[in-house]
Amino acid sequence: MPAADDLFRPTSDPATADPAPEQRQRRVRAVADDAEPDGPRKPSGRVRHDEKMTVYVTSDELLDIEHARLTMRRDHGLAVDRGRLVREALALVLADLEAQGADSALVQRLLDE
Repeated sequence: MPAADDLFRPTSDPATADPAPEQRQRRVRAVADDAEPDGPRKPSGRVRHDEKMTVYVTSDELLDIEHARLTMRRDHGLAVDRGRLVREALALVLADLEAQGADSALVQRLLDE
């Protein structure tokens, strides 16, 4: 069983920790609501991620994600982790929502529930 120090460890090296919140500059580009996006939504890919979100899935959904990951590796030669797979899928769904609005697959699936 892991010790509490193993479970609650910092995600960055304390020597290179971020500056105080008031000194930290956000790397989010402000876009006016009526502005056109620069192009299709892109996932973040393989970068250091500063934010974390926990999502609970069923065991069947987790198996589907693992199956997709292994299929990508076996059939397409793409070795991706679950996080990258989810970020790519999220980028596709959000791009479809931006482009199609009420006709997007996401809106339609949520309306069908």
